[in-house]
Amino acid sequence: MNIVTETAAYERWANTQIKLLKSDIAQKHRAMAKAPFSLLRATFYRWVTLYREVCPDLADAPKLLAVGDLHIENFGTWRDTEGRMIWGINDFDEACPMPYTIDLVRLATSALLAIRADALSIGERLAIEAIDAGYRRRIMSGDGWSFVLEEDHPALRAMATGDERNAAAFWAKLNGFRTITPPPRPRALIVQHLPKKSDELRFVHRIAGLGSLGHERYVGIADSDGALIAREAKTMLPSAYAWQRGATKLYYAAVLKAAIRAPDPFVSIEQGWLIRRLGPHCSRIELGDLPKRKDERVLLEAMGAETANIHLGSTAALPALRRDLKARGKNWLHDAARRMAKATLKDWKAWRARA
Repeated sequence: MNIVTETAAYERWANTQIKLLKSDIAQKHRAMAKAPFSLLRATFYRWVTLYREVCPDLADAPKLLAVGDLHIENFGTWRDTEGRMIWGINDFDEACPMPYTIDLVRLATSALLAIRADALSIGERLAIEAIDAGYRRRIMSGDGWSFVLEEDHPALRAMATGDERNAAAFWAKLNGFRTITPPPRPRALIVQHLPKKSDELRFVHRIAGLGSLGHERYVGIADSDGALIAREAKTMLPSAYAWQRGATKLYYAAVLKAAIRAPDPFVSIEQGWLIRRLGPHCSRIELGDLPKRKDERVLLEAMGAETANIHLGSTAALPALRRDLKARGKNWLHDAARRMAKATLKDWKAWRARA
């Protein structure tokens, strides 16, 4: 199948599992035509197919609980139970047992596409080396830890708390979505997760992300103690990796439980819905949210290390992973990312040319 027919097949299947919103799917299709990086973010189902075709040797690498839809804009911040700001991977919608290499190659490919779109200024080889170094160091040592942005990680903290992520801009954007009346189930889940002392509650249909654009996504915005708070409910799908194998199990909660992570206490999966808190520093970080002056090598190395934090949770798979990683040549990740970037660019051109 090509990108057009596979997209249609995936959306037909997805619509048998959850309700897809036609207007949001149309917006997703338009976004896919804008740039190769946007298409990459929106089409993990296509990545699974291309990966087997373009990188067959890597597709047989040791399996573990992986993120799947990993890319440089799938990172963000949240607050843990101690109120500390934590930085790390933002969502695990496509989490599933799969080759560990998928996460690394997809992260590296997204970096290459961002560099070629002038969204990052670091050199391609330096970017891949940073991702590889951060990942390899933690995997080989087995010494993982959460990125707690308090007294440590000053460069990363400065990037995560830049002026573009200010509270006024966050709430203005969230309040700009249209007010709706959500279905009973997500409404009840959101209300259940709000503080009892919440006033002026209203609901909006939030349009965000690309991979899950088209899913029902509702946000309850309320006033609590004189300031705004928000909770989101989003429908969940099994990973596209599982879909291609006829499986329907969700792994979001499993990967969170296994990973080395200071967890977000407001994240839960209930009745097929992902529930979480939203706030100015409890959200995903887009490249445009980062300050103009930033240490991109530090950022990419941290992304590689955070990927290792997730993989270290699959303890039984680590001996085979380490043997496999040691056996790979110095340039394996760069070579694979270049091949996948080329395949993604070809898909993007085909998508733009569709009738």
